[in-house]
Amino acid sequence: MRPAEQGGRERYLDAALSVLLDRGVPGLTVRGVAEAAGASTLSVYARFGGRAGLLDALYERTFDSLRELLEGLPPASPDGLADLLHLALEYRLFALESPVRYALMFERPVPGFDPDPALRSAVLRTTFTLFIARVQRVSPAGADARAAAYQLWTTMHGLVGAELMLASRTPLPDWFIPPTEEANEEMYRRGVSAMMAGLGLRNR
Repeated sequence: MRPAEQGGRERYLDAALSVLLDRGVPGLTVRGVAEAAGASTLSVYARFGGRAGLLDALYERTFDSLRELLEGLPPASPDGLADLLHLALEYRLFALESPVRYALMFERPVPGFDPDPALRSAVLRTTFTLFIARVQRVSPAGADARAAAYQLWTTMHGLVGAELMLASRTPLPDWFIPPTEEANEEMYRRGVSAMMAGLGLRNR
């Protein structure tokens, strides 16, 4: 793709991401994105082939954001466990920063939209390779770091998913976790730390 074409594509993806964050899934129409980009619907069709192609591209862009977060973490320190916990905490903040973006990545908020399987495989492989590398540093010799990384990620995903669900509804007065940032972060930290310990992850 030529630089000018790539730049034009990025303009539309920036607009689509803006629409997603500002208006949510209902705003993710070809017309809505075209209006946000200050362009015609025909130009969106020309670049993406339609709404499905646009959504695939936006799906890829959301994972690019997560990959950039992981790549931007501080360099590895002698304390690999602390580095891994820091990654987990940053992942939580990434999800909380935009629940609708997170939902597009890991749920099915758009009726009828199922990302292309090859695309899903590519973005997950690229993103989680960075995560697996962090887990590998603290995995026991001979352990399957990929399996450990998956188990740890599902713990992270489950904890943050429950937090997002609870935050989207009326607070429960008798719930054992107070509806505060500090209480939710502490519960998340404890859950992730418990899984890390259960997996036998340790500094070498």
